[in-house]
Amino acid sequence: MVPSLSRNAFEGWGITAHGWSLTVREERRLRVFENRVLRRIFGPMRDEVTGEWRKLHNEELNDLHCSPNIVRVIKSRRMIWAGHVARREEGRDVYRVSVGKPEGKRPVGRPRRRWKDNIQLDLQEVGYGDMDWI
Repeated sequence: MVPSLSRNAFEGWGITAHGWSLTVREERRLRVFENRVLRRIFGPMRDEVTGEWRKLHNEELNDLHCSPNIVRVIKSRRMIWAGHVARREEGRDVYRVSVGKPEGKRPVGRPRRRWKDNIQLDLQEVGYGDMDWI
């Protein structure tokens, strides 16, 4: 028996992804955590061939859980927020903080991935990579 889930299992957690800049490692860890939660919700499954109980595979979890995965939710909410930021005037604080360049020296090493860079990657992922959103 499959328990009924709300529209989105993560809605109740209050995830706000507007300014969240995810690394590849963080995305993977979020997917692992999401699968762990879904395995806990749906429980084990009896194997049809051997009759033994086993854990659900990731594909089976995706089939049972109809909502998009947490990384996709974060990316879509980030793009929605980018649309709000793009419609703001240049003098507004939200626009300046999100798109502006900070003054001063930067730390030594590879620059960290910026929020603006994540938006460009998200747009490329959905097929609008050549679009200039700001």
